[in-house]
Amino acid sequence: MTINEKQDQIIEEFGIYDDWMDKYAYLIELGNSLAPLDDSERIPENLIRGCQSQLWLDGKLKEGKVVFKADSDAILTKGLIFLFITILSNHTPDEIMSADLYFIDTIGMKGHLSPTRSNGLVAMIKQIRFYALAFKSKSEKQ
Repeated sequence: MTINEKQDQIIEEFGIYDDWMDKYAYLIELGNSLAPLDDSERIPENLIRGCQSQLWLDGKLKEGKVVFKADSDAILTKGLIFLFITILSNHTPDEIMSADLYFIDTIGMKGHLSPTRSNGLVAMIKQIRFYALAFKSKSEKQ
């Protein structure tokens, strides 16, 4: 499934809900489905700076595709990172770096987050793209 197909699926899922309290509840439910990170992955290097809560993001390159894992101490943040992992994991670095993440605006997420959570959202995207760039650069040197 392409990145855009995954985004469209999430847009459709969120479209079921009219009320933002229901959308938040769904986001929390999604976040609760994240597998917890091992202690070896809960390291300062994996901590995303700029997030209001603690959020760890780990990325590995497997067979040319980036695979992400994440965890957070905040339930809403876990839901947000779940969306990004669902959409961007198992894609090439180039696909991740060039992805237009339109689902955020389409589901209305940006307008319903506090300024600090919005900053965290930007930090998540930045860190995910940093991983993709690092893996691309590393593979080009080989």
